[in-house]
Amino acid sequence: MIMTHTYSKIWAHYVWSTKNREPLISNTLIAQLIAHFKEKYGKGGNIYVDTANGVSDHFHLLVGQMPVMSASEVANQIKEESSHWINGRDFIPQKFVWQNGFSVFSVSHSQVQAVRNYIFTQQEHHRHETYADEIARFLKAHDIYFK
Repeated sequence: MIMTHTYSKIWAHYVWSTKNREPLISNTLIAQLIAHFKEKYGKGGNIYVDTANGVSDHFHLLVGQMPVMSASEVANQIKEESSHWINGRDFIPQKFVWQNGFSVFSVSHSQVQAVRNYIFTQQEHHRHETYADEIARFLKAHDIYFK
């Protein structure tokens, strides 16, 4: 059999915070961002936002992406576009900016539902754990060493 097409299923869990981890994202804005991500990055493009949720200082997204997109391209495109969208609608009194960096973790297809569930429960989860502790836990679980 000769392969003439490219077949892929790439899942990634992205996490990034607001600049300086400022608590700028209200519950209303969280809901609007989720709807915006689903509308803007629905099925059919190089980036598909399957699940999104966040709290006042950071957001999680489960993304299906095509192999033509690097993790940096995905994160930067979504962050840039959503910052512009937020600022164009005056949801908050000051200029909204995401942090410069991001975290991304590969997700096995067998773990997609577990990651969805984790993202869906962000508000409950962050009653007990800070963003910094959460990221440190993720980095340790993925053998990523940081200073």
